[in-house]
Amino acid sequence: MNAFRSLLVFTWLVVSLIPMGLGLLICSIFVGDRLLWRWFGVPWLSGVIGAARIVGGVKYRVRGQENLPTPDDMQRTILCPKHQSTWETFFFPAWMPRMLAYVFKQELLRIPVFGWAMGRLNMIHIDRSKRSEAWTKVAGQGEVLMDQGKWIIMFPEGTRSERGSQGKYKTGATRLATLTGASIIPIAVTSAKCWPRGTFWFIPGTIDVSIGAPIPSEGRDQDEMMVEIEEWIESEMRRLDPEAYQ
Repeated sequence: MNAFRSLLVFTWLVVSLIPMGLGLLICSIFVGDRLLWRWFGVPWLSGVIGAARIVGGVKYRVRGQENLPTPDDMQRTILCPKHQSTWETFFFPAWMPRMLAYVFKQELLRIPVFGWAMGRLNMIHIDRSKRSEAWTKVAGQGEVLMDQGKWIIMFPEGTRSERGSQGKYKTGATRLATLTGASIIPIAVTSAKCWPRGTFWFIPGTIDVSIGAPIPSEGRDQDEMMVEIEEWIESEMRRLDPEAYQ
């Protein structure tokens, strides 16, 4: 039954992506990225999360919403979530009150429809093989996007980690924060319980999302700041999903 449910959700994801993605591409000729996000991005991403919940049995609960900046707060903000699954890449941009800008590898732009649409949403795509150029782009474009009211989202582990495991936390987010004066919001998410890494097989259950208090970057060392973020996220992960860390 889980396989059938997962197949239904995946089929809906692919079938709905084509008209929504093509609609976004066509409208991008006439309107800016914010309207594209509102008309196409959020509805499609919300639909995927809704289909996973209704059909796949993947529910979620969120704690710590009060730690997010208020709508009129223009403080530069970087989100640093735990990365276990594809689920959070859909959930955060659909659920957050601000438009998010991902920092992602430029190879994703080659994916038909999906990648093309991402390329029209004014996010930060980088060539990982050119580290110096990539960082210059992240620093320059990240500051501009945050001043436009967007939040930058960066997964500090870089890639998805297995449930109960811990990847190496990299300092890209804290480096950007200390350069621009942004605050970082750490987020724990137990998505691997219901959507394991590298599969499209749903396990019915509830994903916990816990949003930590903002961590100011003023006067901070980027390495020490990332240690604080890592300690909070990993401690919270063990509280939310103790079975995985036995």
